[in-house]
Amino acid sequence: MSLKCYFLIGYQMANGQLSRAEALACSGCRHACHVMLYSDTKSQLFGRIPIRHIILMQMRFDGMLGFPGGFVNQSQESLEAGLCRELEEEVGVALSISEDDHMDAQHAPGTSPSSPRLITHFYVKKLEEEQIREVEKASVSTATDHGQEVLGMVRVPLYTTKGGGGLSSFLSHTFIGNARSQLVNSLLRLHLVAPEDLRKALKHSLKMHARSAVDVQAVLELTEAEREQS
Repeated sequence: MSLKCYFLIGYQMANGQLSRAEALACSGCRHACHVMLYSDTKSQLFGRIPIRHIILMQMRFDGMLGFPGGFVNQSQESLEAGLCRELEEEVGVALSISEDDHMDAQHAPGTSPSSPRLITHFYVKKLEEEQIREVEKASVSTATDHGQEVLGMVRVPLYTTKGGGGLSSFLSHTFIGNARSQLVNSLLRLHLVAPEDLRKALKHSLKMHARSAVDVQAVLELTEAEREQS
């Protein structure tokens, strides 16, 4: 079995994927829809490192990375209509999202047993590079949520620099819910990154997490020492 298959099977087993129909049949569940917008590109970083694909994510109000989207009120709108509404608010552009763009649905991790279960729906929409640039421009000029719920759009770096930066550094950041898994799964399904390259990036990301923990502990000790002196 290929490395890619192991990635996908492990992802599906760990996250309990649902079909769209199964998700909609869930009684008493809330639904949230998010989408990965991406395009191909021939541009290069520093004129020599192929970027290959542009994938958009956003820095959220809580400091975490996630995909554009939000909660859908099923009593008033379909999943896709709700997602389109959220997109217009968050990126400032009206985009058409259809059932064909639906990639998966799953119960959100960490949902409280005492509250209605949350099901997250993930969509993938491929655009032209010019459309991606229009989204980026609109997100800071006409989007009503810019500077409030959304602090800015970011591109996912799919390359790796000599110093180990790029995708591994990006994956070491904090993601909301299952956004990191959604990103990794999409990279594999759409063949945007080679499985072995992704595996190396994830392993390096773990090492960066460990170093970050050490740095945070050192800063915490410094602030506690200054508090004791004051």
